[in-house]
Amino acid sequence: MNVENTQAQMRKGILEFCILSILNNKEAYPSEILDQLKQAKLIVVEGTLYPLLTRLKNIELLTYRWEESTSGPPRKYYSITEGGKNTLEALQITWNELQHAVETLTAKKN
Repeated sequence: MNVENTQAQMRKGILEFCILSILNNKEAYPSEILDQLKQAKLIVVEGTLYPLLTRLKNIELLTYRWEESTSGPPRKYYSITEGGKNTLEALQITWNELQHAVETLTAKKN
């Protein structure tokens, strides 16, 4: 079994949930999202984040707006849509159920 591959797949599986959670608190531009993921010890590279943001926007879970920057090119700020909030709610329920199941199955029995 390739443990690194399994770990990567587990992280990938929760990435959308984490991004929607970040944007549920406030709008953000991609480097802010990457910073928050990094602070949570969920390391993601730009090459993974940008296509995911585009996909979430295309299925109308996110929207964005451009804002001029004083220190460079304009920034694209992403925010969660009403559909994104509904999806986040459903994913939160699923996460809670999965977390409980895994904790139950992996609990040490005396």
